[in-house]
Amino acid sequence: MTHDDRRYFLEQVDDIAVVQCYADAFETLTLDQKRLAWHLYRAALAGRDIYYDQRCRHALDMRAVLEGILRFVPAAEGALAAALAEVRRYTKLFWINSGPYEVLTARKFVLRCRPDELRELVRLAEAAGARFLLRDDETVDDLLERLRRPFFDPEYEPLVTSKVPGPGGDVLTASANNLYVGVSLADLEGFQERYPLNSRLVRTPDGLVEQVYRIGGLYGEQIARIVEHLRLALPWAPAPTRRALEALIRFYESGETADRVAYDIAWVQDQDAPVDTINGFIEVYLDARGVKGAWEGIVYCVNRERTEMLERLAAAAPAFELRMPWKDAYRRTDVVGVTARAVDTIVQTGDAGPMSAIGINLPNDEHIRERYGSKSVTLVNVIAAYERSEPRAVREEFCWDDDERVRAEKWGPLAGELATAIHEVLGHGSGRVADRLEGQPQRYLRETYSTIEETRADLVALYVLGDPYLAEIGVVPADDQPAIVQAEYEAYARNVVYQLRRVRSGDTLEEDHMRNRQLIIHWLLEHTDAIEIRRRDGRTYYVVVSVEAFRAGCARLLADVQAIKAEGDYQAARRLVETYGTRFDPALRDEVVARAARHNLPSATAFVQPDLEPVYGPDGSVVDVRVSYPLDLQAQMLAYSSIS
Repeated sequence: MTHDDRRYFLEQVDDIAVVQCYADAFETLTLDQKRLAWHLYRAALAGRDIYYDQRCRHALDMRAVLEGILRFVPAAEGALAAALAEVRRYTKLFWINSGPYEVLTARKFVLRCRPDELRELVRLAEAAGARFLLRDDETVDDLLERLRRPFFDPEYEPLVTSKVPGPGGDVLTASANNLYVGVSLADLEGFQERYPLNSRLVRTPDGLVEQVYRIGGLYGEQIARIVEHLRLALPWAPAPTRRALEALIRFYESGETADRVAYDIAWVQDQDAPVDTINGFIEVYLDARGVKGAWEGIVYCVNRERTEMLERLAAAAPAFELRMPWKDAYRRTDVVGVTARAVDTIVQTGDAGPMSAIGINLPNDEHIRERYGSKSVTLVNVIAAYERSEPRAVREEFCWDDDERVRAEKWGPLAGELATAIHEVLGHGSGRVADRLEGQPQRYLRETYSTIEETRADLVALYVLGDPYLAEIGVVPADDQPAIVQAEYEAYARNVVYQLRRVRSGDTLEEDHMRNRQLIIHWLLEHTDAIEIRRRDGRTYYVVVSVEAFRAGCARLLADVQAIKAEGDYQAARRLVETYGTRFDPALRDEVVARAARHNLPSATAFVQPDLEPVYGPDGSVVDVRVSYPLDLQAQMLAYSSIS
């Protein structure tokens, strides 16, 4: 199969496009690098269930029911045929979102068949050999009754993460995730967490208890399997990668923050790894407090052909720091260790997939960033899969005129890739915080932290994209830069309208990236002449009318947002987020949903990953590792559950 003949779009499940992701860079690896990738791949799969359980305490029991039906009941007759089709639809959404809550909106989705129909399908599966996760002395009927409300009741624990719980509400008790048990914000007054990132907090009769994620602790069985595969990877890892993996193993064994810091430092210092992994409790978006890390596992290999531009950007990081529009007090004077790579992902599990970011910058620890630097990766095979699968109708429906549509088609992919690279390399890696924050601005900004940080990184990208210095260092051709900037600004404004199709109920945004995009555009609408809201034939458009005003407005807002982060100014952060980023007009949402429905446009994209398979020699050693592409979400998810 040539690259031009490849299938990208596989199916659409409700409003989610399912797309195959390819990893051509894997074929360029040496045998030892492929062996390393294989063991890291298995380590990423070994922790997959941790994230399901973090998102919802019922999720693993629910998944076992759903997968038992799909494995053992391939077909049904009569009324049960429709129920089986509904279970298949729901299960695909369940896999895509790692549980019964939408990743992008935090809202719950439910089964549309009747409970008695689900019970009949479970009985058929059980008769054919399916086994379910039963508690002591629990029958299958007891299990289904216990899971009835999680499966069928949209009002039962409706939000996985609630950052706007309403008057008198509590962000922890209003959130259905499994990071806290019986704990409210008031319970945390005066409580000092020893394991803030990698623990679950539980209220007991004797007070708050931290259940630590480590071997012998919470998720100990899964973490032991992760460590087993990490140890098998060590002989094939170059020395810097081996040191990082050994540090990760120590952290998984102890759970201690000092060992996590040592791992982050070792990982950052492994700057030339052709095969690398992100494995652990990383991002804090799932936690309304912005403290607890969600587990994820990613393995990727460097795409050498696409890395040159990112390396130029990373090398210029000190110069760009000096050009940022914020106060000198917030400026880093010792920008070190900024590395950037274009990569092909091989596998993404937990918080990283099947929904995928297109760029990553880690570690999140501000102290480590400022002293040791960071690593940024742009997931070029994910970006390519997005581009190859996006319907043309998106641009035709939401661009104001033909000029905007032509710019989007010609320059949009390059502009988006550049903006993502700047967001990750310079955005998250820039600026400093006041010493009194001790490198932990999230402790001060609380539930607003993730939105503020994503706002800041996006503003850096939007501001720097128009900087002539980008052309001077050869990142963009000078003659093309104005068109690239305009295309990205138009896409950014357009997306704030288009993203509303994802939120089918209510009038608030919960997901931090959606919030930060709306915050920026709504602030620009109020404070600049950069954007006009225009209407034509019952359709609403956000039209960029001044590129210069857009960039100048981003500079003003960026200076303010950097100050908020640097000073840990919670009240200013809350005012900014609640004024511009949280609420939207339901009438505009209804309009956008109808416009998207006319073209059957997807709201989001989920990815089927490459599969790896070892080839064994007569002595049992791995003599090759082959990559293949399953082109089937259900087949891959069932296979993952068999080996994770």
